[in-house]
Amino acid sequence: METVTRPDPRKTAALSAALAGAVDLSALKARADAAARQPAGPAQSEPGAPAAGGGGGEWVIDVTEADFQAKVVERSLQIPVVVDLWATWCGPCKQLSPVLERLAEASGGTWLLAKVDVDTNPRIAQLFGVQSVPTVVAIAGGQPVDAFAGALPEPQIREWLTTLIDALRDRLPGIAAAEANRGAAAEQPAEEEPEDPRFVAAEEAFDQGDYAAAEAAYQEILTAEPANEMAKAALAQVRFTARAESADPAAIAKADATPDDLDAQLAAADAELAASQVEEAFTRLINAVRRTAGEDRDRARKHLVDLFELFDPADDRVMKARRNLASALF
Repeated sequence: METVTRPDPRKTAALSAALAGAVDLSALKARADAAARQPAGPAQSEPGAPAAGGGGGEWVIDVTEADFQAKVVERSLQIPVVVDLWATWCGPCKQLSPVLERLAEASGGTWLLAKVDVDTNPRIAQLFGVQSVPTVVAIAGGQPVDAFAGALPEPQIREWLTTLIDALRDRLPGIAAAEANRGAAAEQPAEEEPEDPRFVAAEEAFDQGDYAAAEAAYQEILTAEPANEMAKAALAQVRFTARAESADPAAIAKADATPDDLDAQLAAADAELAASQVEEAFTRLINAVRRTAGEDRDRARKHLVDLFELFDPADDRVMKARRNLASALF
C-alpha cells in the first residue's frame, strides 16, 4: 500500500535535476543589495548563527526577497538551508510545514529551515521555477543541491535530510560544529513532547485491526477539530484499509462482467487501488459516474473523492482524475 500515499520519486528526481546548476541567485542578491542601501533597519545575523524571530524557533526563519541573500545564500556557506516554498491557501503545505519545522528544531543547527510565502515573494518562486506548492529546495554553498515537491511522509523527509547532511558534512563546516554541540547537549535528558492521547488511542485500535474503533476515534477528533488534516488523512486510510481487507479477490472480474452493478464497481475500485492500480480504479469510478444518475451517481462520486484523500492533492493521477470527474458530472 505504500504507493497509495507516497509521491512519485521520479518527479522528485526530475525537480532536483532541473534545479541543479540552473538557478541564478544573482537577481535576488541585487534586490537585497538595493534594499541594504535603504535606511538601516535591524542588523542581520551572522551566517550560520541562529535567527532572531522568524518562523517561531531557533532554526526556523521567515525569508523575503529583500533578505534572501543574507538569510539563505550567505548562511548556506556554513550549513544547508532548506527552503520551504508555501502558500496560505495550500492544504498540503499545512501538513508539510509543521513536520519540517519540528525536524529543523530537532536538528540542533545542522541545517536551517527558511520559509518563503510564494504569494508575497513571487520572485523567489520564479527563481526556482516553482510550478506547485509545497516545493522544498536545499541550498548549500550558495547553490541548490536537491529538491522535492509535495507533502512527503515524515520517514521519507527524514531519509532525505540524512542523505543531504551526510553528503555535505565535509563541505560545510557548520554541520560538524552543530553536531558536536548537539552531542554535548544530548548528555542531558530532554523532555519529550507529550503525544496526543486521542491519536494514540486511534493508532492503537488501527494496529490491533479494530477499524471501527479507529474510525470512531478519528471521527471524534474531527468533530472537535474539523480542520485537523492529520485526522482527515488517517480517517480516509482507516476506511479504505477496512474495505480493502474484506474485499472479494474476484471483485474486479465480477465488476467487469456486470458494469451496471454499482456495488460491484465500488468494490472493484478498492481492489484495484489495493493492488496499486491507481489509474484503473479512478477510471472505473469515473465511468460509473457517467453511467449512473441520482443517488447512485452521488455514491460513485463520493467513493472516488474518498479515494482521492489517500493521495497528495498535487499527484498527477489525482489532478487528471479530478478533471475527468468534473467532465463526467457536467
